[in-house]
Amino acid sequence: MRRLAITAVLAVLVLGAAALAAFKMRHLLPPEIADILRPSDITEIRARITGPLTEALAAQGLKFGAPIFIRVFKEEAELELWVRSGETFERFKTYPICNYSGDLGPKLAEGDRQSPEGTYSVSLGSLNPNSRFHLSFNLGFPNAFDRAHGRTGSFLMIHGNCVSVGCYAMTDRGIEEIYVLAEAALRGGQGAFFVHAFPFRMTAARMAQAEGHRWAAFWQELKVVHDAFETTRQVPRVVVEGHSYRVGGL
Repeated sequence: MRRLAITAVLAVLVLGAAALAAFKMRHLLPPEIADILRPSDITEIRARITGPLTEALAAQGLKFGAPIFIRVFKEEAELELWVRSGETFERFKTYPICNYSGDLGPKLAEGDRQSPEGTYSVSLGSLNPNSRFHLSFNLGFPNAFDRAHGRTGSFLMIHGNCVSVGCYAMTDRGIEEIYVLAEAALRGGQGAFFVHAFPFRMTAARMAQAEGHRWAAFWQELKVVHDAFETTRQVPRVVVEGHSYRVGGL
């Protein structure tokens, strides 16, 4: 009898481990199976985390549904989420990036498994509550700058599931918060929010280390964008002139 009990416990543990492995790898499964493994829908997620998010925002003098802004720092594997308060943005939270693909530098071509760098805009139609990577939103790569340089690629996302083949992958808990805040901002009147993806925190010291790098000139353009926000705490108006990023008014 004891042997049977031990066998039953081991069987349960094996099945549990198999189910956990299948859940973590659900992005590789056929859609009909992945859908079964998806733990919850967006309605349940909203109901579960809107209250805690509202309280956390209020503790910092911020409002749920206010416009947001996102900055990604590839080398540090961090995503900052900023929320507008009055005329400027305040940093609400910094999330760890679970995974990204490739090296420092921009995405160049479809299939190069490289996470993009640059400035991107996300509208409500770019949000996907039915993603096979838990939740996701499309960055809109290639943007005008990328197209001017002949870069190709599609479906570059920020999503959950901690697995990247070119995207920025978050923990499921992290993407739930980011997604719900993004959705609330867009439904609250923000036409689109911006995502600025940088190779690293663009301090003078780090830029000096990058001198002579293949992408040093490109990163110098991104630093102008980076510094404009650092100075004003307002999202700069970034335009593409020819093959270059330019900050409006500079």
